[in-house]
Amino acid sequence: MLEQLLIFTRGGLILWTCKEIGNALKGSPIDTLIRSCLLEERSGEVSFNYGAYTLKWTFHNELGLVFVAVYQKILQLLYVDDLLSIVKQSFSEMYDPKRMRYDDFEETFRQLSVEAEARAEEMKRTKQVAKPLNGVKKQGQVSKEETKKSNGEKKDDGDKVSVLSNGNHKMEDDVANGKENSADNNNNNSVGVDVSKLAKLRSKGVRGRGGLRKADSLGSNKGSSKVVEPPKKATKKNRVWDDAAAAPKQEEEKLDFTDENGDNGHVDVVAAADQGESMMDKEEVFSSDSESEDDDDDEPRSDEKPEAKKKGWFSSVFQSITGKANLERTDLEPALKALKERLMTKNVAEEIAEKLCESVEASLEGKKLASFTRISSTVQGAMEDALIRILTPRRSIDIMRDVHAAKEQRRPYVVVFVGVNGVGKSTNLAKVAYWLQQHKVSVMMAACDTFRSGAVEQLRTHARRLQIPIFEKGYEKDPAVVAKEAIQEATRNGSDVVLVDTAGRMQDNEPLMRALSKLINLNKPDLVLFVGEALVGNDAVDQLSKFNQKLSDLSTSGNTRLIDGILLTKFDTIDDKVGAALSMVYISGAPVMFVGCGQSYTDLKKLNVKAIVKTLLK
Repeated sequence: MLEQLLIFTRGGLILWTCKEIGNALKGSPIDTLIRSCLLEERSGEVSFNYGAYTLKWTFHNELGLVFVAVYQKILQLLYVDDLLSIVKQSFSEMYDPKRMRYDDFEETFRQLSVEAEARAEEMKRTKQVAKPLNGVKKQGQVSKEETKKSNGEKKDDGDKVSVLSNGNHKMEDDVANGKENSADNNNNNSVGVDVSKLAKLRSKGVRGRGGLRKADSLGSNKGSSKVVEPPKKATKKNRVWDDAAAAPKQEEEKLDFTDENGDNGHVDVVAAADQGESMMDKEEVFSSDSESEDDDDDEPRSDEKPEAKKKGWFSSVFQSITGKANLERTDLEPALKALKERLMTKNVAEEIAEKLCESVEASLEGKKLASFTRISSTVQGAMEDALIRILTPRRSIDIMRDVHAAKEQRRPYVVVFVGVNGVGKSTNLAKVAYWLQQHKVSVMMAACDTFRSGAVEQLRTHARRLQIPIFEKGYEKDPAVVAKEAIQEATRNGSDVVLVDTAGRMQDNEPLMRALSKLINLNKPDLVLFVGEALVGNDAVDQLSKFNQKLSDLSTSGNTRLIDGILLTKFDTIDDKVGAALSMVYISGAPVMFVGCGQSYTDLKKLNVKAIVKTLLK
């Protein structure tokens, strides 16, 4: 039985709720559905689970109405989709934008609910009756075939495929149904393979592309076939640099980055200010070639196969002028399919691209196409708006504002960097530290990667070059305890920010994920940054979803901490394959706060949402 059924506008105005089933819901499933699904372009999904409830919905895009049904998750209600469909149809006929109350719809809904439940029961009974009948029929067919085999009858419909020893398939048509076995054997022997010759050829190892050579397998031209040895691969010679010996001494010194002081604890002479201004504080001007392009993408490409046109040229032009009555799913499918393939070529995960297209389809289906507008441009415009909404942060995370707020409370602002192996956590931690230094913020590094060899030394080198204090306890220590002591030390020394470096770990590594959960639960950091590569595609979905799932499952406190923000690394190596940013934001709901785009400390910038969207749709 339904727990609730609501009809409201896209602006949030509730028009009607069923009074008979208006049960009090635990929590706020409707609000959560709007925040987590409808506003995040997940409206193409089949259902949404919230606690003990399952929610299903449908839209009337032309009128801007939303129909939502709520029922218990343990119940398998087969009539909900049908009920929502007929309720939408009936309510849209009586809808008036100026009207605010629809009390007379109560009786109509009661009749529609009874009809939907009756249809569901009838379908259920039909399926139960059809199952045993199908089983009896199959048993009869098997017994009939066994009877034919016992009587020695043989009947083949269509073609018979005989597989030769060389791996090729030969199609032989049966001339009559009443053939004898001896006749079949004679026909097979006429094109068959001599077993003795076949054994000899196999022992010699003579094979063609699909197995034995056809000429040898058929026994013809025995002496003419020769064994062709595969050509030897040309070995690549080592490149000889002729100018290497004559390289000037100044160039050798320029390429030598060896630290003359070594690890004797002295501060590096190179000051951090020599690196210049961080790219985080520079306004990026985006000029995309896609802005000057015409609507060439709307035209069919020359390499695509021409499909059968349902409408002529004149009718399509007339439709673009007058506008289409209502967009249907069949009208949107070609444009959405092309858009999905385009997103996947930009390294967007297939699952995310499919969900986005389903969401756009749900938002456009039933809408009226405007005059002088093509379906493809309408779909692309809707997708562009959806991408901007997804990539734009839902909540503002201003690190500098939060740092000053924590400073007023006389405590340090703690940032924990997490992620998989080899993505550049330590390097980008140093970039963030350099950016904070530019804003006159005192920073302390905490070397909590006590697992990987050389991790402490790597962070110590960054700290020395940036002239930043570092807290370290060596290796094989509990990282949660090291982070706690580092925060205590920063509080005594008056440091404004503590940047905690953690060990890289795969999302399936249970012991390391448990240690990370302990570190976060014990120290309660202000910000948990997930550091991920911009090179990944489908793996981004798996990494972030499992990181959040593990942090939620292993949390020991009531307030579960998940990923708060994303730092994308190696963004300068991906050209236009920017889909990882979209995949990560969509699956986690966390914003991209930093983008690493180089090897120096200044190569850290903000995510340009408009540039990413233009690149994805270009």
